[in-house]
Amino acid sequence: MTTLTTPRGEVLPVQSEDDVVRVRQAVRQCALAVGFSLVDQTKLVTAASELARNVLVHGHGGQVRLDVLASPRIGIQLVFEDHGPGIPDLDRALQEGFSTGGGLGLGLSGSRRLMNEFRIQSQPGDTRVTVIKWKA
Repeated sequence: MTTLTTPRGEVLPVQSEDDVVRVRQAVRQCALAVGFSLVDQTKLVTAASELARNVLVHGHGGQVRLDVLASPRIGIQLVFEDHGPGIPDLDRALQEGFSTGGGLGLGLSGSRRLMNEFRIQSQPGDTRVTVIKWKA
C-alpha cells in the first residue's frame, strides 16, 4: 500500500483483512490531518471499516478512494467500489438488522447513520457506496 502523503485522491486496495486495517489507518490519519474531532474521527473510521469489510466479504475485493472536500465546507469523501455480485434488494439491505453474512446487520445501516451523506448504487458486477462526513 502507498503511504498516505496527501489526503486527496488516495486509492486504497481492499483485497485482504490487512487492507481493511490499512483503510482504517489511512482514514484516521486523514481525519486527524483535516482537524476532525475525536468523535468524528471514530465515526469515519467505524464506517470505513464496515464498508471496507463489505467490499472484501461480499464484493470479493475492490478499492476505496479517499478525498478531502473543501468547497466551501471541509469534509472527507470515501467511495467504496467492488465488482462482485451486487446487492439484489437495496431497500432490504439498508434495513437495520438485515444480514446476509450472519452478523448483526449494522454495516450499511450503521454506516449511513454515522455519515452526513450516504449514496449507494448496485448492480451485478458494480457496487459503489459513497459516503461523506462534513467537519463540524
